[in-house]
Amino acid sequence: MSEPNDLDQTGLLGELRRMARTSGAVGGIAARFAGSRLGIRSNKSVHANDLKAALGGLKGPLMKAAQLLSTIPGALPDEYAEELAQLQANAPPMGWSFVRRRMTAELGAGWERKFRSFSHDAVAAASLGQVHRGVTADGRAVACKLQYPDMTAAVESDLRQFRAAVGLFQQFAPVIKQEDVLVELTERLREELDYEREASHLRLYHLMLADTPDVSVPEPVETLSTKRLLTMDWVSGRGLQKVLDTNPTQEQRDAIARALFRAWYTPVYRYGVIHGDPHMGNFTVRDDFGLNLLDFGAIRIFPARFVKGIIELFTALSEKDEERAFHAYELWGFKGITRETARILNEWASFLYGPLMDDRERLIQNSDNPSEGRELLEKVYEGLKRTGSVQPSREFVLVDRSAIGLGSVFLRLGAKLNWHRMFQELIADFDEHALAERQKNALAAARVPPPLSGI
Repeated sequence: MSEPNDLDQTGLLGELRRMARTSGAVGGIAARFAGSRLGIRSNKSVHANDLKAALGGLKGPLMKAAQLLSTIPGALPDEYAEELAQLQANAPPMGWSFVRRRMTAELGAGWERKFRSFSHDAVAAASLGQVHRGVTADGRAVACKLQYPDMTAAVESDLRQFRAAVGLFQQFAPVIKQEDVLVELTERLREELDYEREASHLRLYHLMLADTPDVSVPEPVETLSTKRLLTMDWVSGRGLQKVLDTNPTQEQRDAIARALFRAWYTPVYRYGVIHGDPHMGNFTVRDDFGLNLLDFGAIRIFPARFVKGIIELFTALSEKDEERAFHAYELWGFKGITRETARILNEWASFLYGPLMDDRERLIQNSDNPSEGRELLEKVYEGLKRTGSVQPSREFVLVDRSAIGLGSVFLRLGAKLNWHRMFQELIADFDEHALAERQKNALAAARVPPPLSGI
């Protein structure tokens, strides 16, 4: 019999225990950080490692929020950002007796008759649930993502503690104003709780990537899905690390990277939609070195003017046009920005856009320094301390997260591609009004519910 854990503590008791745990981990370490800012001796690296250890056993909400925030310059202390960026979902799985009760709650008594087979053990862990493999009564191979119990309360509890900790950091390091960022993280995490919404995202990505043969998207099985259970086609593939362990050729590495680039950015520049979590566990590699996309919880829908702003900033940086760059940040929705602040932000943007501006085959990062991105973040943060605080737009959060996450995967792959030409192919016929129309039609066809606060 497995040891009791957060999974077994549902309702008020479970939330109280979880709050105590996260309060101790986050609030206590945040207080020590504050003490160090006041001159009290403190080892931040040790505290940051303590924080990672404490959060690593949780089921995902707080961990995911921290990972997202760790990619924004100065949003968290450097030591904390570095440790939190390494977190993975590693909480203990639900046992079979617990799974059986959860499946009964979602599909009703006799649910097992709907399947020819259903694995007793989880085959994968997701941030908010775990995945079981099954075969439906009509012979369809499926993956069933079952949400952990009481996750709504867990998410709300974690978010309260996270906001409190970030609020304390903000008092001592107010360079990056977090109000809109925290609202964005809160709403995206709440949306991830709704697996019916995620099923609509599967339908949406099926539509958006229909003409992208090197990317596969499983279809949902609506009759076996609920708000807390998502059943979809089982797709065969290997994890990226397993593929890398076989020492693939450069051509194979490039094929994976090319599929990954298209999977993430075709939806952005044609439909104004981004997948906000390019974690290696969210896709597998097909035998032909194309990709299977697997997780569609963190999806963000952008207004067309924001996508135009992304392209405008690329053009401004390419042409070294500071005035155009300043107006691009306005299109992005940045608040409290001055021209001097824009020049500082351009350093970070130039790092992210760099491979797209270089018309040749190249690695995603020319430097041999693996810490180049983190060092630049520190430089940008110091610059913002001099020029004044800035409030990033809500839309910026997942764009930044995706760029950093994808860059990390491309770096690990050692892919050598002409990123500039791939990008130019996507934006060549960009038209703001045409994108808005495509987006409207695609959302309607996929039956995607509106975001919690609208687009």
